[in-house]
Amino acid sequence: MDQGREAELIAQMKSSVQTLGSSAQNYENTTLLRFLVARSMEPEKAAKMFVEWQKWRADIAPLGFIAESEVPDQLEARKVYLGGQTKDGHPLAVIKLSKHYPSKDQLQFKKFVVHGLDKIIASAHEGTRVGSEKMVGIIDLQEISYRNVDVRGLITGFQFLQAYYPERLKRCFLLHMPRFFVSVWKLISRFLDKQTLQKITIVSSEEEMKSFIEEIGREALPECYGGKTKLVALQDVILPPTS
Repeated sequence: MDQGREAELIAQMKSSVQTLGSSAQNYENTTLLRFLVARSMEPEKAAKMFVEWQKWRADIAPLGFIAESEVPDQLEARKVYLGGQTKDGHPLAVIKLSKHYPSKDQLQFKKFVVHGLDKIIASAHEGTRVGSEKMVGIIDLQEISYRNVDVRGLITGFQFLQAYYPERLKRCFLLHMPRFFVSVWKLISRFLDKQTLQKITIVSSEEEMKSFIEEIGREALPECYGGKTKLVALQDVILPPTS
């Protein structure tokens, strides 16, 4: 799509947002474009999604961010890590599902998902245009038991990505899936849209593992997967100050 047509659609989306009683004037065009892409470049649908996101964001993170002090139990598990930047310049996040257990505090869990996604996206390469950052995820199922299975939690994470972080997920890889989890994943998949499912790959063969390593790049891939980078727990990641 040429830049002229793109600018026209963004202008139409801003107008629709205003009609819905909100404003998009203080947002980067790259941010608005993500919502347009998620809604097949239809300005009115994109505007509706954007306004719903604004309302949700104001409700779950009224300060504009989720502080670590709001999600202490989730951080204590040390289950989310960052690797390096992939070959395409995307931050690589790793979830060790064997360290996760279904939460009794669903609000804290939801806030943790937001805290994690925000921090992962913020760790994107400095040269990336603001608003266009994407992430690559690895869900590592090695050594999980039935106690680690959290269907609601996984659905929540993916649905947040779909509804409130449009076009933020570049790719997601599921590693070391045990046989008993296959039926669990089939259930979870029913709640994911086609666009999200197309970005998810289950790595189960030697050939698929080679493709996975090639796509990520050994420089970005953690040592435990044959790469050269050390995993850093989410709470230990220090982000550069914003200008």
